[in-house]
Amino acid sequence: MKMLEPPHLPLRLSLQLCPLLLLPLLPLALAGLLSPLPRTSIGTSGVKRRATELQNEWHDISVEDVEPHQFPFCPQRTPGVQLDVLKEYSPLELFQLFFSKEAITVLCHNTNNNGQRKKLQGTQKQWIDVDSKDMLHYLSIVIYQGLIRPHSIRDLWRTDRLHNLPFPVSVMPGYRYEAINACLHMSDPAADILNDQLRGQAGYDGLFTVKPLQDQILTACRAFYHPHQNLAIDECMVAMKAQHRMKQYVKDKPTKWGFKLFILADSKTGYTCDFNIYQGKALTPSGNGLSYDACHEPDSGAVPWNRQLYQIHYGACGTIRENRIGFPRTEVNALPKSAVRGDMRWIRDGALLYVKWRDTRDVTMCSSIHKAYSGRTTQRCLKNPDGTWSRRAISVPEPVLQYNRYMGGVDLSDALIKYYSVSQKTSRWYRKLFLHFVDIAVVNSFIIHKELAKEKQHNPLTQKKFREALCTQLADVGKDGSTEREEDEEGGDSGSPVTGGGSREEATGLFPCSGHGRELL
Repeated sequence: MKMLEPPHLPLRLSLQLCPLLLLPLLPLALAGLLSPLPRTSIGTSGVKRRATELQNEWHDISVEDVEPHQFPFCPQRTPGVQLDVLKEYSPLELFQLFFSKEAITVLCHNTNNNGQRKKLQGTQKQWIDVDSKDMLHYLSIVIYQGLIRPHSIRDLWRTDRLHNLPFPVSVMPGYRYEAINACLHMSDPAADILNDQLRGQAGYDGLFTVKPLQDQILTACRAFYHPHQNLAIDECMVAMKAQHRMKQYVKDKPTKWGFKLFILADSKTGYTCDFNIYQGKALTPSGNGLSYDACHEPDSGAVPWNRQLYQIHYGACGTIRENRIGFPRTEVNALPKSAVRGDMRWIRDGALLYVKWRDTRDVTMCSSIHKAYSGRTTQRCLKNPDGTWSRRAISVPEPVLQYNRYMGGVDLSDALIKYYSVSQKTSRWYRKLFLHFVDIAVVNSFIIHKELAKEKQHNPLTQKKFREALCTQLADVGKDGSTEREEDEEGGDSGSPVTGGGSREEATGLFPCSGHGRELL
């Protein structure tokens, strides 16, 4: 199946765990992912009558299903990278698509306001305002930590034989890094106070602290890459154990405690197209379930998620729990407990197909794209009557095959982040999300780099090489093409606190004994 033929193929969405998670991401689709489609009549009267007959009971593979109508795939932009493929882009230029000059300027402004506020409160002994160069140098150290994974941040600036790393010292002094770390802020602290006064009221925004940078990252994710036909929606966890009202517990995830994000990713490349941070239970329940209230747009009515997607010409396929609203309740010819691996039952409710398939456990799917069974099989190790094991072919529903083929988009994105994640332990919840935004920006930049290299038939950098080049280029911003420490010894770092002319701390980047801006995380 080719995914680069926009006029002919339908857009398909693979949903995992809770299929309702797509709904907060619908504005992306409605704002330009697809061109408007004509409202045409779907199917003939005979097909509709046949579909009605299949709604009353569960069926096995001996009963032929109706072939569903396929919507055309009509993107407003050519799928892929939305940049000039003939131009050469450095890792720094790709990263600055997401952390643009405007985003860095806002980040510096709010960090400076927070630093001055903490200085007046007495919690920050000394503060000198950061500029764009300082912030990019800070980001260089943050990404560098994901490459070497130090046990403690201060190990980066140690000078003993075991920890003598020249790169962090050449970028900025350790106490300057900790000062920026302690005062880093994405929103205006004064506006934060006003927002906190609205807690419990309709105008309160639980994500106000991270909104400025989050909006910048989301805008860039949507602008510089257009996804292909198949998309994947899944949840990912940002590890966090500090007390916070938005912290979630998901027992089936490797990271069980933390913030839960709903990710929309391209199934082909793993590019993060959109994301939404789960804030908890809705203030005004709709009666359609918690996940529906948490993820549903307030003005889109009470139409169940799958039918709503079908009405706007989005095909969807995903797992579903049997206790979900709208799941067929009939027990006529249902899958028995004595069923063996490969047995399946299906039922069609209009445009929606519900399938229950016995593997090592029961797998329940809902799809508006596929027919129930097309004669395909998969290999499984089964136990023979004599106690031996052998590989045999068992029947598999079409939705299961296609779901396994395209659902890995979010998993791929999550894996690329986890290889060199910049996540650190911290008690400040908004800094956890800031570091995750950095991860998303770096991985998306790397994916764009790979896609551009493929267009030119060049060999792309590995992710490690890409991150190493990015760290170096971020550290070189504002310098005359030199990363040698002699430059700092001559002039010092203009954005660093001054503790005395020619001190050993300035020359080596060590921590002063007084601990300027010290906040161990």
